[in-house]
Amino acid sequence: MQVQLQNRFFRLLTDGETADNGALWGIQLVSTGKTLGIEAPSFEIDGKVRAFAGIRLAHANGPTMISPGVAEHVFAGSDSDGYLLQLTVRVADDNPVLRFKYRISSANADSRLSKTSGKDKLSYMAVSFEEASKVTEVRLSEFNELLHSFVLAEHEVRDSAFENRLCPMGPILVGETSDGHAILTAYEHGSQVPDAYVAYQLEPGGHARLEAVKGNYYTGQPIGGGRQYETIWLQAALIEGDEKTLARHYRSFVLHAMSPNAESRKPYIYYNTWAFQERNKFWNGKTYLDSMKEERILAEIDVAHRMGIEVFVIDTGWYVKTGDWEANRQRFSDGLKSVKEKLDSCGMKLGLWFDPLAAGITSRILQGSESSIISWQGRKNEPREIWETEKSYKMCLVSEYKEVFADELIRLVRELGVTYFKWDAIGQYGCSDPSHHHGTEANSDEERADCYAFSIGRAMSDIVDRLCSVCPEAIVDFDITEGHRYVGLGFLSSGKYFLINNGPYYHNYDIPCPEDKWINIFVYPGAARPWICRTPLTFDKWIPSVLFLTHYLPDDPEDSQIVNVASLILGQNGIWGDLLSVSDSGVHLIGELLSGYKKVRDDITEAYPVIVGSPGGSPEIYEKINRANGRGAIVAFSNEAGTYTYVTESAPSREHWTQEGVSIRYDDRGRAVLELEFTKRGSAKIVYFGIDGLI
Repeated sequence: MQVQLQNRFFRLLTDGETADNGALWGIQLVSTGKTLGIEAPSFEIDGKVRAFAGIRLAHANGPTMISPGVAEHVFAGSDSDGYLLQLTVRVADDNPVLRFKYRISSANADSRLSKTSGKDKLSYMAVSFEEASKVTEVRLSEFNELLHSFVLAEHEVRDSAFENRLCPMGPILVGETSDGHAILTAYEHGSQVPDAYVAYQLEPGGHARLEAVKGNYYTGQPIGGGRQYETIWLQAALIEGDEKTLARHYRSFVLHAMSPNAESRKPYIYYNTWAFQERNKFWNGKTYLDSMKEERILAEIDVAHRMGIEVFVIDTGWYVKTGDWEANRQRFSDGLKSVKEKLDSCGMKLGLWFDPLAAGITSRILQGSESSIISWQGRKNEPREIWETEKSYKMCLVSEYKEVFADELIRLVRELGVTYFKWDAIGQYGCSDPSHHHGTEANSDEERADCYAFSIGRAMSDIVDRLCSVCPEAIVDFDITEGHRYVGLGFLSSGKYFLINNGPYYHNYDIPCPEDKWINIFVYPGAARPWICRTPLTFDKWIPSVLFLTHYLPDDPEDSQIVNVASLILGQNGIWGDLLSVSDSGVHLIGELLSGYKKVRDDITEAYPVIVGSPGGSPEIYEKINRANGRGAIVAFSNEAGTYTYVTESAPSREHWTQEGVSIRYDDRGRAVLELEFTKRGSAKIVYFGIDGLI
């Protein structure tokens, strides 16, 4: 059996002779020799389904270093009819999860993808879970209206699901075998459950085939004459161990190897102006943009710096009009120059808000891009006001406008020094224009709309990757605070998510909202809002919580500040509110607690979570200790006065800092035994391991 390449976990087998019949290539464990076969993809081309099971893949290119420790290799093979299949794999030196994708092209210039049944006919891969005693579907895109947030969901896949040929959406499918191994397959795309664009077709005998559902291509899409079809990125892993061990590896893969844009993985502390803009409107009777003034922003920077904020984000209203994205000099006299200088002097980064789909009706960017306006069934969308600024058209990113918008972001990096970009208001649906890149006049409105919804996330990643290639310090956050957005593994290959705004609205709980009042419920200081915000921390089992930015309130009193900071340091890392109203003692307290966090935040980010209890219960405890060095934190919450005992799963450092009411001893295995005394309801305790003081 020919071996093409390997890391410390596996060898990649590419000669079609894996242990699984019909596999095109596979993974063989170095430790046990166990093999996972990956069956060949198939495509419907010119009315005929073509599978590539019989071809031989030869190494064509690589290694190309994508990022430190991650190498790309390309393999290629042709069939007798002149169809070329390329397999691109990315392998990390120190992780068992690999990424791969395919490209298909034809020597026949007229070859095109087809759908004789009227539905997508594309199989990405298939693997066998026949030996698995337990199979789990891991969903990332269930939208829970109780929280008004996307949440992690794990569902057991029983034998009956295979027998009845069910189609779990995933994107992750995990299996544990009785001989001590675990298998994972996944795909990088996104959509809200249950609206699947890609799904697993289960078959009797434990077979799982990943197939296109809709929109993955359009009828007549060319693959000849120098053109090709490129699939989404896919993932596979085989380890010696159980599901929990595999989850640890997978989490590390997402943190270190999945994206070349490493800055998005760093645990910076963020501040965003939006919460005060909303407060100013609903509590003070002003407009959303009334506070968007240079004087206030400079004053907020002073307070943010004292708190320890590192990325200062100016939300909507900093610009004159959408599309052109020029600083509003009526609000910022020198076009944000003074703001940037102030941030530089404080060692802070500048972040700005964007609606990537919006272009003002008089904007220069719209001139020459009119053909990229989103249209539905032949009618262009009506312009709408964007947050008290000029009316704007919605633009299609699956068109030439993708490059136009990317050019604007790169210009802002160079002219203003922006390195953080908050993207808002990107719904997944809405364009069926035949002149864009998601179909032609020959396709129906429905097919073009499906292709748009499938392709928009890939276009977003293209923009982020191009931006980061020019500015490696750039970070792009995609706002998924509302439903029906592109949520899954796809965008995480390029950027990160902005998870929760203020949680549920009154209407989510069937509560009438008084007219002209704030429609969110959880906008006040205290313990309740953090319950909502902490609930999605269950993502941290598979996806590091640092990739789900969520903002906590800095408001007095002290008890609320401690609960909010204790929640923040678990990885969501955001603050917003009325900074200028926080007391000096409150600013000092937050600054001290975050100073301690910064000493161990890399370890907290690295650490696999141990969670006891749930938000709103007592106790609710999070253990985030880096097993490599014992550094990290224990954070505990309680809504009842009393004393709780907690024994750590790992052996933390003997050096530690803790708040009052916590005593620590160590057992004979090095585990910490914590006595946590709560004297008030709705309070929190923080213990940092690996430091002996905050400053």
